[in-house]
Amino acid sequence: MTKRTKRRLLDYGSFILGFGFMGALDGIIFHQLLQWHSVIMATDRSGQIFSDGIFHFAVTVALVVGGILLWLAGNPTSLEKGKRFVIGGFLLGAGIFNLLEGIIDHHILQIHRVKPGDPLALLYDLAFLALGLLIAIIGYFIRRNSKNDQEFISA
Repeated sequence: MTKRTKRRLLDYGSFILGFGFMGALDGIIFHQLLQWHSVIMATDRSGQIFSDGIFHFAVTVALVVGGILLWLAGNPTSLEKGKRFVIGGFLLGAGIFNLLEGIIDHHILQIHRVKPGDPLALLYDLAFLALGLLIAIIGYFIRRNSKNDQEFISA
């Protein structure tokens, strides 16, 4: 396997794993534990359960795909820089999930809010976006610092 192939597998795998992980956290925390919202706020409970089921299946697929890609990439030779690259990609994927889910579902499609019915619903939505942006920025800078090394991964 070439350096470029390993790097791509690490890049895609860590991003997809982070994206899926944040989706799983969203589903567990907001959908199940807090019961603030569902993917589609249907008037009947079966519609909510079905939409959440599709969502949970999709993020589970992302977790599995991300894990497989990382497994296929193997261990990077430079462990310290390899860890930074994978952690940065993971955080970038997690932050992008929050940004996409927040912008598309909360604002463009208006499928649901973070905490619908609350007088501060917009504040919750904006905090959700700000958290996603912060996580993505941190991930970007961690990854960016690891990309500067030409000998990051062995052939």
